[in-house]
Amino acid sequence: MSRDGDLTVLEHYNEEGRYIMKPKVAFVCVHNSCRSQMAEALGKLFASDIFDSYSGGTEKKPKINQDAVKTINKLYGVNMNETQYSKLITELPEVDIVVKMGCNVVCPFLPSKHEEDWGLDDPTGKDEKEFIKTARIIEEKVKDLAERIKKGKME
Repeated sequence: MSRDGDLTVLEHYNEEGRYIMKPKVAFVCVHNSCRSQMAEALGKLFASDIFDSYSGGTEKKPKINQDAVKTINKLYGVNMNETQYSKLITELPEVDIVVKMGCNVVCPFLPSKHEEDWGLDDPTGKDEKEFIKTARIIEEKVKDLAERIKKGKME
């Protein structure tokens, strides 16, 4: 793997024509039912050429937050009920980057080469405007993360 700083620089092939792996990014929070699921969906939608997206938690819910599902479907045409499910962090592959959603409690720990906390408020129990606001912030942050990975500028 080619490296720049402490993160893999991503193109699918390096100058010698050898394949370079994309980094694996885990979006984590306690329940893996809302923000982390939205981030996984938006990572797959906007950055699948740069990194592989996963989400997980230390607990799981029987189903993904349905307000989050409705919001992502309405804004982006992705039905998370069909593409994702609530998972424990122990079910995830080894990852390169961990993004904590902003747990306001003890966030899950997952070994990685880089970790950051997006500090997002949980929209659960709030109105549609809050879910839309959260989705748009996650979209912006996913795109920013993809750019930083592409440029090898992880801080």
